[in-house]
Amino acid sequence: MLHQDLSGDQRLRDLEQSALQYGVPIEDALLIAVNLFGITSEHQERHRARINLRLVRQPAVAWQVIVPLNQPASPFRLRGEDLVLDGKVIAHVERIDADEAVGGYFRNNGRAATLNPNARSRCVGCAFCPNTLEAAADPRMGEDQGLDELLLALVEQHPRHDLSELTEVTVSTGCFEREEAALSHLVALRAALTRAGVKARIGFLTSVLRTDAAFDALAEQVTPFVLRLTAECFTRRPVMLKDTKASLLPEQMPDLLSRALSRGLDTSYTYIVGLDPMDRMVEGVGAMAEVSTCFPNFQVFQAHTPLMAGLRVAGAETLDYYLAARQAIEQAMAPTGLRPVGWECYRPLWHFTYAGQELLDARG
Repeated sequence: MLHQDLSGDQRLRDLEQSALQYGVPIEDALLIAVNLFGITSEHQERHRARINLRLVRQPAVAWQVIVPLNQPASPFRLRGEDLVLDGKVIAHVERIDADEAVGGYFRNNGRAATLNPNARSRCVGCAFCPNTLEAAADPRMGEDQGLDELLLALVEQHPRHDLSELTEVTVSTGCFEREEAALSHLVALRAALTRAGVKARIGFLTSVLRTDAAFDALAEQVTPFVLRLTAECFTRRPVMLKDTKASLLPEQMPDLLSRALSRGLDTSYTYIVGLDPMDRMVEGVGAMAEVSTCFPNFQVFQAHTPLMAGLRVAGAETLDYYLAARQAIEQAMAPTGLRPVGWECYRPLWHFTYAGQELLDARG
């Protein structure tokens, strides 16, 4: 079960037992638990931090997790450069950075980039979102010149100072409230990428692109493109989500992705595990399985504050809920043949295995 308030010995035994019960490697269970519970440390001022770590049991693979460092009830302790559970070192921490909302950063060893060109830090609409806890360092960019400058700045940050090797550019922002504004920005971004010699697929996390006209325009002017619908949850949407998301009903989502798919666009969605009852989650995932061409981004729900903790459904405060959800999602997604890609999600349910098979491309 692994609650936060058990003794150290009991916590470790429960984690091992849960991993065995659900057929999950201990390494996967450990990383899911870190995402779920966060970390307690001397960095009490850090609401969230990007942490690069290597598990003692799998030191060859580096992972980045984004978690709060000020969780005194967490069973995980950061002592110097060691992450400790039950007095035992489970991982070595290589780097800690503040999770600031910056203009852009790289993933997948420089082959993918995430852009925040529309001031992600200013989006405060969804009840579960920790953006209001972050430092605001990301500018709003509305003109082609701004995009060109952003790409030039990214060249300096790239590990090899070469954007031509990018295969994916993801626009991650919550501040495009109108379809027209979002579409205009994507067209401008494609033009800026072309000027920079970048042919990467553009991915966009959004709920505002909904019409056939928009999908036609994307197919004509922006492809290659993947629509990553910000579904987030299937129940309590008016309570959980800002209006631009909540106005899209769960029963409308499969049709939306289907219409995008019919234009030759790739499709996927984001979903936060822990906000819905298990049966509603399975129902929603099953309904969208056939219209998703990329494995959805399933995230462990992180409760950064007591108020956020109150948003969880019953049971979602335990590790077992997420291991059961992992198993249920694997069954619902089985007909698709899709598999998770490690670098695409910082709060995943899968790390080293998926549906009992090794994820040899665990880091993408």
